[in-house]
Amino acid sequence: MQQTVLRASSGAVSGRPTAVPVATRASQRGRVALRPVAAAILNKPDSDEGLTYKKAGVDIDAGDELVDRIKKMNPKANIGGFGGLVPFGDSYLVAGTDGVGTKLKLAFDLNKHDTVGIDLVAMSVNDIITLGAKPLFFLDYYATGHLDVDTAEKVIKGIVDGCNDSDCILLGGETAEMPGFYQKGEYDLAGFAVGAVKKDRVIDGKTIKAGDVVLGLASSGVHSNGFSLVRKVLEVSNTSLHAPCPWDSGKSMGEALITPTVIYVRKVLELHEKVGLKGVVHITGGGMPENIPRVIPKGLGVNVKDGSWEVPELFKWVQATGKVPIDDMRRTFNMGVGLIMVVDPSKVADIQKIAPDAFLLGEVVPGNGVKYV
Repeated sequence: MQQTVLRASSGAVSGRPTAVPVATRASQRGRVALRPVAAAILNKPDSDEGLTYKKAGVDIDAGDELVDRIKKMNPKANIGGFGGLVPFGDSYLVAGTDGVGTKLKLAFDLNKHDTVGIDLVAMSVNDIITLGAKPLFFLDYYATGHLDVDTAEKVIKGIVDGCNDSDCILLGGETAEMPGFYQKGEYDLAGFAVGAVKKDRVIDGKTIKAGDVVLGLASSGVHSNGFSLVRKVLEVSNTSLHAPCPWDSGKSMGEALITPTVIYVRKVLELHEKVGLKGVVHITGGGMPENIPRVIPKGLGVNVKDGSWEVPELFKWVQATGKVPIDDMRRTFNMGVGLIMVVDPSKVADIQKIAPDAFLLGEVVPGNGVKYV
């Protein structure tokens, strides 16, 4: 697809027209068998001695509190969803924004900048497809203390790759050079995706009922949430990013961890068009316990069947090495499940014909929250 890219010149952040407010949410930026790490580790009781996301510097509860305060300031917006909807004729425009978080630290340490742009796109487009929206265009914000053109080009090439994989265009962006604000060699990224969905095709979760089936799609690893905890585990265990990866002998630790986030756009949109999806959940910061309730109606919960998918050895290594309590693991990481779909039981076979990699994860039940059974 031909790309039309419009970028502002380097300099202080320029003013831009203000768009219609969209929904805001809190976000924190977290298989070769590894026999020494027993599967039983994933079910051991919590321990005060282990690392947690909060001990690594990220407080999910504080983020939730901020969302609650924003709801009070902006009661007209649907705060807390995966994206914001704006009426536009017979459709809705759907917008979402996100970043890459401290995964960027790995890019700096490894001097590898060609994949974090994919992560940036993935985090936003995977959010707006939860509403059934097809991504139309993407905007990026690249900020640094001193502009290294070669590094920036690699980052933006990753963004273009992510847009191509999402079947949308990189419409524009802002490059901000701010001396003294960032450490040498470092930068920050933010991304903004806009898509559209017909009003009668919105995936809003309203028809979800007890007995519906929950299907999962695998992640490629940590994705772009939980890296503050991963980096803390690396630090306390004195594990180098250049050390051999314990669960993949063909890679270093850094190479395994920086694997880009999966973009689920084409698969989810095809499934919704051909079969129909009741609910879609992007498993980001907060894991399944925090994200699934954002889609499931009140009075309903989800029972997730333990053992219904293979938890990647990466997460077992993080938990065992950092002595991370299981509840914190589940609330920090995707645990190998990057996206969840809720469907009528009669649609499961049709879903798996199109997406044979979709696996049975659990079911919707009366109650609330997420339970592991």
